[in-house]
Amino acid sequence: MLEFLKILSLFIVTALAEIVGCYLPWLVLTQGRQRWLLIPAAVSLALFAWLLTLHPGAAGRIYAAYGGVYVAIALLWLWRVDGIPLTRWDLLGSAICLGGMAIIALQPSRA
Repeated sequence: MLEFLKILSLFIVTALAEIVGCYLPWLVLTQGRQRWLLIPAAVSLALFAWLLTLHPGAAGRIYAAYGGVYVAIALLWLWRVDGIPLTRWDLLGSAICLGGMAIIALQPSRA
């Protein structure tokens, strides 16, 4: 269980780095914010790529499991940063994605 919490925590930090790296350019391009925001965006996306390399296991499996956490974190971002209330469908979809992530991440080893 401790290993799962470690993986989940790393996925959360990875998702936040990806979201920040994409959100800042979105602000520049759609909201007319200052262009200097592209610098922390690039740093955040580089951090995101590096964080993905810290996950143990096959890359494709890691990316698949990460996707479930990304969905949940993106919806939390929608709620907390954009101020848009989540619907029960958002919550259900997020729960399904997190369930899929757990199935992938906790599968028995073939060793």
